[in-house]
Amino acid sequence: MKRRKLLEAGTAVVGTAWLINTIKSETLSTALSTELDPMATTNEQFTVTKTEADWREQLTPEQFRVLRQHGTERAGSSPLDKIYEPGTFNCSGCGTALFTSDTKFNSGTGWPSFYAPIEGAIGTTTDRSFFVTRVEVHCGTCGGHLGHVFPDGPAPTSQRYCMNGVSLEFVPEQA
Repeated sequence: MKRRKLLEAGTAVVGTAWLINTIKSETLSTALSTELDPMATTNEQFTVTKTEADWREQLTPEQFRVLRQHGTERAGSSPLDKIYEPGTFNCSGCGTALFTSDTKFNSGTGWPSFYAPIEGAIGTTTDRSFFVTRVEVHCGTCGGHLGHVFPDGPAPTSQRYCMNGVSLEFVPEQA
């Protein structure tokens, strides 16, 4: 009987902790999402739409996993993390220009990071996977998953757009 009471108490403590974390995360996520994109919605219509078969044919398996299935590449695996020359970082799925090298910074996370996107290029949604609430960033044209944005970046925005390198293609500035 004591064991059952102990299990019930433990379950209550874990449940309460989870509920508090969810409420706090939801509040942060809502504030951050509204600050980044007051019109953020999960029902956006994208101008580039393809079937799953078409996406699989166009993208590498890793690009498909990240862009279309909301995966995450391994930290430090993208050569784009160390590129700082002038140019733009475009969506690997549709070619939309998303970020410029002017807004790129070394976050030390192992993923390409930016403090601001090109205006109108991205959308955001709430991501509640892995027992936390985060703000997911996706391409505003094709809806491809790019990464997440966090409120711990540098000035002037204090935002860190932490992007998967396989979601991006770097296009050097033409001289």
